Amino acid sequence: MKYVRFDCPGGPCWGVVKGDEVLTLDKPPYERVSYDGRRVPLSQCKLLAPCEPTKIVCVGKNYAEHAKEMGAEPPGFPVLFLKGANTLNRPEGAVHAPDFVERLDYEGELGVVIGRRAKDVKAKDFVDYVLGYTCLLDATARDVQRHDGQWTRGKSMDGFCPIGPWVTDEVNPAALALKLTTRLNGQVMQQGSTADFITPVPQLLEFITASMTLEPGDVIATGTPAGVGPMIPGDMVEVDIEGIGTLKAHVI
Repeated sequence: MKYVRFDCPGGPCWGVVKGDEVLTLDKPPYERVSYDGRRVPLSQCKLLAPCEPTKIVCVGKNYAEHAKEMGAEPPGFPVLFLKGANTLNRPEGAVHAPDFVERLDYEGELGVVIGRRAKDVKAKDFVDYVLGYTCLLDATARDVQRHDGQWTRGKSMDGFCPIGPWVTDEVNPAALALKLTTRLNGQVMQQGSTADFITPVPQLLEFITASMTLEPGDVIATGTPAGVGPMIPGDMVEVDIEGIGTLKAHVI
């Protein structure tokens, strides 16, 4: 299934994409899928981020070539940082950095959306805790990150995490490698595969939940391939993941 959230007159609605329609749900799909009988043309839906995370847990340097381009050796264990809920942004959303930011970078990533409360999960059981997978843009104020010597401020500015266009359970990156491509104004800037992960998704979930509880809707951002670079106002970024879809974001 492909799960979406979209604007409705009474507030955000959930739905399941079926062809060119959305079958609406009467509640979030974390516990079970419960349809309310309505159908809406997908073309008429203003999509929102397809989850409501309490936290976005990000994995740094999970591709060896990206670690090298950042001037570091691949770490021997997952390096974690958080993006706040304030960073959440919708598909086709606007990414804007404060005026003091001198370099704003794109980082295309696979996002893992949690479907049920997860604590002390074993890698072999990871599928029981995952709602599905999505595309994610980890926007980064690179100069701020380097100035601060840690990543919180540079990664967690408002709107710095577009996610979408939907969450799908129709792929499994632990079983089949998925190709990830990031395009800037139509030009390919990043190409990678989930086969290149230093720490795969099942082991990431085990590592993270040994330290912190993940709630339904929380997101794991699994790291970015080599090829990160700057974006400026007027640019459009696309994060395309095989079997999932394409997330678009506009820099203003």
